[in-house]
Amino acid sequence: MSTDWLRPTWPAPAKVAAVSTSRAGGYSAAPFDTLNLGDHVGDDAADVQRNREQLIRSSPGLAAISWLQQVHGTAVVEAEAAGVALADAQFSREPGLGCAVMTADCLPVLFCDRAGTQVAAAHAGWRGLCAGVLEATVATFADATQVMAWLGPAIGPTQFEVGAEVREQFMAAASPAQRPSTAACFTPANRSGHFLADIYALARQRLHNVGISAIYGGELCTVTEEERFFSYRREGVTGRMASLIYLIETDASA
Repeated sequence: MSTDWLRPTWPAPAKVAAVSTSRAGGYSAAPFDTLNLGDHVGDDAADVQRNREQLIRSSPGLAAISWLQQVHGTAVVEAEAAGVALADAQFSREPGLGCAVMTADCLPVLFCDRAGTQVAAAHAGWRGLCAGVLEATVATFADATQVMAWLGPAIGPTQFEVGAEVREQFMAAASPAQRPSTAACFTPANRSGHFLADIYALARQRLHNVGISAIYGGELCTVTEEERFFSYRREGVTGRMASLIYLIETDASA
């Protein structure tokens, strides 16, 4: 495992394992150097496969990873070792089967319940976030009040410039009581009619609204930390990191 991969700092039960990769520790050549896990960005397929195998080898208790074809929507599926579902979130109650989402500026969110019986991962670009992908993921758990969430590396609030139409869509989706706090997630940018959006704050607000108070992470920026993270906004043609969560047998955590 590369030393700059992230392990969530949160009070998850011992049966839950999670990691968020960086761009280091793999086999891909530039501009995908080196741990690109995306098979849809133009990288050599053999290198991507070696990188995915490296992720499994570096994750104790992990037998297989469920990958998604992400489309910036709200579909949530149950993780499967075979096949690639068209969805932006997935959940698992099966030990050894990892739920992964790929990002390079969008927000990855990992979930688990306090009993360690279910995990989930969601890919939240602004479209999916606004449309309710996090709420849809939380709905797969029996009790939202027993769920905790970790916000992985995404584009930071000083870098995420959006047009007025993005702000308007979030404002339209908010209830009257939520509109002041939603508006506070957007500050005017230097360009007229543009705003800097805080995707972390927007995600926290959405999670609070469905009963989740245990929210961790959300301090990094994929755009400014060039040596550590891939960033589509910064580079255009680039790789993808993975945020991964899975259940392990209790003896595998020893």
